[in-house]
Amino acid sequence: MSRLLPYETILNGLTVDRAQALGEQFCKEHFPGHQALVCTHPDGHNHSGNIHVHIVINSLRIEEVPFLPYMDRPADTKVGCKHRCTDAALRYFKSEVMEMCHREGLYQIDLLNGSKNRVTDREYWAQKKGQAALDKQNAPMIADSITPRQTKFETNKEKLRQTLRKALATAASFDEFSSLLLQEGVTVKESRGRLSYLTPDRTKPITARKLGDDFDRAAVFAVLEQNAARAAEAPARSPDPPRTIKDRLQVARAEIAAPKQDGVQRLVDIEQKMAEGKGRGYERWAKIHNLKQAAKTLSVYQQYGFTSPEQLEAAVDTAYQKMRQTSGELKALETKLQGKKKLQRQVLAYAQTKAARDGLRAQKSEKRMCYQAS
Repeated sequence: MSRLLPYETILNGLTVDRAQALGEQFCKEHFPGHQALVCTHPDGHNHSGNIHVHIVINSLRIEEVPFLPYMDRPADTKVGCKHRCTDAALRYFKSEVMEMCHREGLYQIDLLNGSKNRVTDREYWAQKKGQAALDKQNAPMIADSITPRQTKFETNKEKLRQTLRKALATAASFDEFSSLLLQEGVTVKESRGRLSYLTPDRTKPITARKLGDDFDRAAVFAVLEQNAARAAEAPARSPDPPRTIKDRLQVARAEIAAPKQDGVQRLVDIEQKMAEGKGRGYERWAKIHNLKQAAKTLSVYQQYGFTSPEQLEAAVDTAYQKMRQTSGELKALETKLQGKKKLQRQVLAYAQTKAARDGLRAQKSEKRMCYQAS
């Protein structure tokens, strides 16, 4: 079976011999004084026909070399010293590779900024292995003419990206964006002008920089502004009138069952939702939601002494501030207790060695020196 030739071979005439020559030239220019091994592979791991070059160098320099742009220490040129692969050197090598590809008329990618979705090598291979395992699991079902429920494997980061895109497609403000994410169990945080996202299965949030360019603060607020402007410009469309009596009854039932913005909505069954697999973020949102809905009823106002939702929200904010203050005091007490425990261990060690020290002081002859040496 014939296979389509890769892009570079068809348009730019890239061959294995030409790639090998370019690799050797790059190695001589940027790794002088180092023993090197230059290998060219005619294909990649995914059988795409991607011709690429591997360069392996002996880090120990065998001769003195001139001072190159990526070097910053005198030892980087001396014989017998090792090659230092710093961040500045890596950026210099990447820019030189891009310049070489541009000079030779070859296709190139932006090596300095990376992919738009920030898919790391670890995530890439996790997706490959997960897809292979899923295909192996679905193979017996496909053989029995059964359609599998899931045919495409997605990593946790990719699922989070899809959740963020879904929320960005409808949200018109940052509060609405945060609320939509909380319903999916994702908490968005803003710190020092940067956004991070915490999923229920993690204890440490994922920064927007690791998810892609579309999810940093500037991109998110730009999309939210566009959604708000689009919603303001869109004319209000009147719904089509129902055609039959059955349709009218369904519309009437929907209006009765629909939650009123100014009325009381149904409370969320938190235990049931948690049993269905919702995360901690959804639990926090549901608690606040239930509290706000309960506060709208007159009986709750009279029972707890609130007269308006604003008064309840103010009380909630005050309680939250007190909780944070108490949490800070608790952390200070925990630190103080740790110091006390350390002091307690020292006191116990002092009490256990007191007899030995008293015996050492009681020695007045040469035995004292022997006792002290032992």
